[in-house]
Amino acid sequence: MFELPEITTFAIQMNHTLAGKVIAEAVQGNSPHKFVWYNHPAEEFAELCRGKVIGNAYSKGRWLFLPLDPGYIFVLGEFGGRVLFHPAGTSIPVKYHLLFRFSDGSALTGMTQMWGAVELYEKGKELERQYIKGMRPTPSDPEFAFPYFSGLIDELLLGEKRSVKSLLTQDQLIPGLGNAIAQDILFRAKLHPRHPLIELDTSQRKAILEAISSTVRDVIAGGGRNDEYDLYDQPGRYQRMMDKRAEGNPCPDCGAKVEKIQYLGGACYFCPECQK
Repeated sequence: MFELPEITTFAIQMNHTLAGKVIAEAVQGNSPHKFVWYNHPAEEFAELCRGKVIGNAYSKGRWLFLPLDPGYIFVLGEFGGRVLFHPAGTSIPVKYHLLFRFSDGSALTGMTQMWGAVELYEKGKELERQYIKGMRPTPSDPEFAFPYFSGLIDELLLGEKRSVKSLLTQDQLIPGLGNAIAQDILFRAKLHPRHPLIELDTSQRKAILEAISSTVRDVIAGGGRNDEYDLYDQPGRYQRMMDKRAEGNPCPDCGAKVEKIQYLGGACYFCPECQK
C-alpha cells in the first residue's frame, strides 16, 4: 500500500512527465475488481476526461490529486499496486484498473493489488469526499509542528486508551502513515509499539515527532520504499531498518536481536533493548 512518501513521489514525477499532456482516451479498467472504487459510469468517465489537459499534481496523506483542465480533479487514493508511465511506442499492461492514453502516444496505467479509489470530481467537489473532507494535517504540512502534535496527543488522551503504534497507524490520525514506515519511526524514537500514549513525557513526544518528520523526509528523498515502485517502474531506494528482513538479526544500534510481534493488525519489528 502506498504511503505518504510514495504518493508524494508520484506527484513529483507526474509534474515532470505528465503536465501539459492531453488525454485522448480514458478507460476505467478492463479487469473487474470489487475493491476498486469508481464514481462515474465508464462511458461518462471516458467522455468527461477526453480532451482534458493534465495540470500539476499534488498529494495529501495517501491521496493524489491530478487536475484535468478545465474544471476537473482526478483522485487516486488509498491505492496499492502499480501506477506506471508508458512512453510513446511502448506496450501497456494487459490488465489495468485505469488507462489514460495521451495525444502524443504515451500513456498512464494503474493496477491495484488490494483496493483503491479511482475517481473524478468537478474541481472543489473532491474536498467533500469521505476521508479527504476534514483530513488532519500530514507530516508534510507546515502546521505539523510540536504545538499541533502535542495537542493531538492531548486530544486522544480524552478518549480510549491508545499506544504509540495506534497513534501512527490507526484512524489516519496522522494521514499518510502506515504500518510499513511506522516501524522505523518507532525505532528512531526508541519507543516500543505498545508504549502507552498516556505515558509519553515531553521529551518522548518531541522524539516521536522528530522521528516522524525525519523518516518521512528520508523516504521521500529515496523516492519511496524499496518494495514499492515509482511512475517509471523503478523501486524506491529507501531501505527500512525494521522489517521482516531484520527479524533475528542484530539491531543496527546496540546489536541485540530484532524481535517480531503481531499487534494492532500487523507485524511489528523492534529492538528489545533500544525500544523497551
